[in-house]
Amino acid sequence: MLTSEQARQNQEKYGFNELVEGKKKSTLQIFLEQYKDFLVIILIVAAIVSGFLGDFESAIVILVVITMNAILGTVQTLKAEQSLDSLKQMSAPEAKVIRDGVLKQIPSREVTIGDRVLLEAGDCVPADGKLVECASLKVDESALTGESLSVEKSLDEVPEGAALGDQTNRVFSGSFVTYGRAAYEVTDIGMGTEVGKIASLLKNTSEKRTPLQVNLDDFGKKLSILIIIFCAILFGISIFRGDQPGDAFLFAVALAVAAIPEALSSIVTIVLSFGTQKMAKEHAIIRKLQAVEGLGSVSIVCSDKTGTLTQNKMTVEDYYVDGKRIPVAQIDLNDANQERLLNYSILCNDSTNTDGQEIGDPTETALINLGSKLGREALEVRDVYERKSEIPFDSDRKLMSTAHILDGKHTMVVKGAVDVLLTRMTHIRLGETVEPMTEEQKARIEAQNMEFSRDGLRVLAFAYKEIEEDREITLEDENDLTFLGLVAMMDPPREESKAAVEECIQAGIKPIMITGDHKVTAAAIAKRIGILKDESEACEGAVIEDMTDEELQEFVPKISVYARVSPEHKIRIVRAWQDRGNIVAMTGDGVNDAPALKQADIGVAMGITGTEVSKDAAAMVLTDDNFATIVKAVENGRNLYRNIKLSIQFLLSGNFGAILTVLFASIVGLPVPFAPVHLLFINLLTDSLPAIALGLEPHTKDVMSEKPRPINESILTKDYLLRIGTEGLCIGAMTTTAFLIGLNEGGSLLGSTLAFGTLCTSRLVHGFNCKSNKPVIFTNRFFNNVYLIGAFVLGLLLITGVLMIPGLHNLFNVQTLDGAHLLIVYGLALLNLPIIQLLKKLRK
Repeated sequence: MLTSEQARQNQEKYGFNELVEGKKKSTLQIFLEQYKDFLVIILIVAAIVSGFLGDFESAIVILVVITMNAILGTVQTLKAEQSLDSLKQMSAPEAKVIRDGVLKQIPSREVTIGDRVLLEAGDCVPADGKLVECASLKVDESALTGESLSVEKSLDEVPEGAALGDQTNRVFSGSFVTYGRAAYEVTDIGMGTEVGKIASLLKNTSEKRTPLQVNLDDFGKKLSILIIIFCAILFGISIFRGDQPGDAFLFAVALAVAAIPEALSSIVTIVLSFGTQKMAKEHAIIRKLQAVEGLGSVSIVCSDKTGTLTQNKMTVEDYYVDGKRIPVAQIDLNDANQERLLNYSILCNDSTNTDGQEIGDPTETALINLGSKLGREALEVRDVYERKSEIPFDSDRKLMSTAHILDGKHTMVVKGAVDVLLTRMTHIRLGETVEPMTEEQKARIEAQNMEFSRDGLRVLAFAYKEIEEDREITLEDENDLTFLGLVAMMDPPREESKAAVEECIQAGIKPIMITGDHKVTAAAIAKRIGILKDESEACEGAVIEDMTDEELQEFVPKISVYARVSPEHKIRIVRAWQDRGNIVAMTGDGVNDAPALKQADIGVAMGITGTEVSKDAAAMVLTDDNFATIVKAVENGRNLYRNIKLSIQFLLSGNFGAILTVLFASIVGLPVPFAPVHLLFINLLTDSLPAIALGLEPHTKDVMSEKPRPINESILTKDYLLRIGTEGLCIGAMTTTAFLIGLNEGGSLLGSTLAFGTLCTSRLVHGFNCKSNKPVIFTNRFFNNVYLIGAFVLGLLLITGVLMIPGLHNLFNVQTLDGAHLLIVYGLALLNLPIIQLLKKLRK
């Protein structure tokens, strides 16, 4: 115990009991980081060059588009990164310590190493330390270990290096007392505590970029290089033909601006935003936009057990009465001993459940909840059989006893651990008779207990003893007992978990359970829901403790269940799968899960049972805490990625068509087909609307029959580029035909007008070609996207207005078209539809 002066000296030496926060990036830093993308840098260069050459419209449009994207990215980023703030709030606000030999209540921030802290039921533990006094102490450490049951503490020494959940002689900051009293000496404060170590892990864990972010960056670099090569070729041809270098360069820049899909980032953001709205309705709130698509790439789902795959509610599964194992669904209260066991489990019990508000140990609430389910309410039973005296539960005895008048006789009911009670039983009740217990009967009870344990069940034994008079029962009475039965319980799997796990496996996703719970319990649950096929696929965290990262990479494919793991183990398991080239989703609800949630490609936190820390570290929060919702989210993610690819295909094939038309005109020495304003009109209006609409294509179930795409698979695959090339060639051919018709009939202005009109309308029509990689022209999919139909109608009205309204002609460098020329524009544009659909049919 410290004096006030010693405490002050320790505070100077060790600091205060609080978590230290790392330096955060300023809003300006985050905003400037949005411009690091390669495609954005190319656009900025293009804007600067356009401005210097007098093309201010292009420069302004480009800068406005990329600034809007930067603002969107900054807003998304600022919403994240609050994990340490939540960790701080977990600390107990006040603590009871003995200073100068006197009990004092002080802010937990002032607790220091060497302090003697007192704990009782309901207290939050303010710092880590070793117990010096212990009276039936039980502590809920689920936020740190993931174990659903309160941990019984004692003064017994534990082996060095024991798992966190097995250190029964220590208490940890961030946990809280559910039962009993204790005193402990503080050994670690602030960042030195287990919660502090997790805070350090969070600070040192970098968030993973999603496959879409990686893909778009890679795509941007490749596309930019291709466009620069194209523009350099065109510039060279123009100089070779004797054009002015300034004019040639200005057109090359204008073409680069036309070829680069400036709206792509905005389109992706809009599509993902619509995706988040859809997922919110399906109980998945997305905190980081890019995570929507990232879910579609997931090949490994590492899930916590408690509350995620299970209900986080202890439930009675079986009785063992009269030598028989009885599943809970077959309990018959007309049977005297089964009814007796139910009544005894309610009477020798301190928990209550009032209007759904459960108070007490989870194993005890499970017993009274079974009573409610069978029509036997705890309050009614306790009114009839009033408690006369009691001996409270004690972690040394592992027993609890209560006295009542039952069937007119003074009776003591005892419950406790099977191994302890068996040594105190001399008789056994079978049917209506009580007979001396034989060694054979004892062996049968032990065998049944082992069977329950192998099934991952927690077992309580019940016994009783008639006492001669109405008196206070004593510890000496807890001998010569009569065995009545066993009650086995567990935290059962969620009903949807088995189907969700099966769907994961069908979609090529490997589900893995990572939990702080015991191996037997974890393996039993995993077997029930289909994660575990063989016992050899389960291991404890200690097994991987001394493995190198390379050894762990070789080890992880063999294991489906990890038990008794620490936060460091979770991060290493996630990282090992990532190093093997997998996209990893990690689910969890505790503080102990937060670092792994941040390390994972997609962190998924529980919205109901999850701590604020886990929610802040995650990319997605489940409002129903349901593992099955993750599978729905994967389906949504896969559909969104497919739709984004359709949008990119639409943009690039249209842009390629425009480049081919310009390239053809340059090579054969014809005038330039398009004015810079034509290219800007196409990019901002007739491109953007259908591209967004394609991103909102209705979702289909067939994506879940596909395997997850490889992490290193680029958007620009060989097959994808071939489709873009053939479709762009078709659009380019129609546009070039219109240009040549115009040149022959009325010169360069008419040729440019027809080329502009045909290119715009072709791209609007091409939106329907891009709905699928299969032909859709005669299927019900052709008209199933109202957004695409709307984009087509609006775009057609805009281009027709530009071509037909005289007041717009000077602005857009076009001339008035007569009916015949308008039919040429519409006819050539429409011809793209049957030709490209036929090509899809032939390719299929």
